Amino acid sequence: TLAALDSTRLQNELVKYFHIPASDIQNCRTYGGHGEQMAVFASTTKIKGEPLTDFIGTTRLPLAEWEALKVRVIQGGKHIIDLRGRSSFQSPAYLSICMIAAAMGGKPFGYPAGVFVHNDEFKHILMAMETQITKEGVSYKNVQGTAEENKTLAASYEHLCKLRDEVISM
Repeated sequence: TLAALDSTRLQNELVKYFHIPASDIQNCRTYGGHGEQMAVFASTTKIKGEPLTDFIGTTRLPLAEWEALKVRVIQGGKHIIDLRGRSSFQSPAYLSICMIAAAMGGKPFGYPAGVFVHNDEFKHILMAMETQITKEGVSYKNVQGTAEENKTLAASYEHLCKLRDEVISM
């Protein structure tokens, strides 16, 4: 659920920045790991039908503002812990219910989710990918972003591999 939560955090930050309804912002996505190592993708997001990448680096969303927004998304969980003294459970719990409903034949769960990945690029790792959860099971597809986004996702994968290997060695 953390990948979906991070993706909704991105949407929420864009809502606050642009002062528009969440329904005007589609397909916000974060992939890879959770927290400091997540890959925040702008290339998938649309603002009122226009690619977010068309906004970044312009007067509508200066590059410095975009970078600050990404930091708020990446550190969203840390911020909650700092405020509350503990992690939040309500949002992940709600997304878990949405996942269960999808697996039981309800509306497909269309946010990124943690899934076991083994393909040409990522080997033997559980990481957030573009997934769909339905009563037929969980499927994922390879993520396609900008060169910079793909580089960030590769770095997230390397970090996750390091964590995985540390756990295995213990």
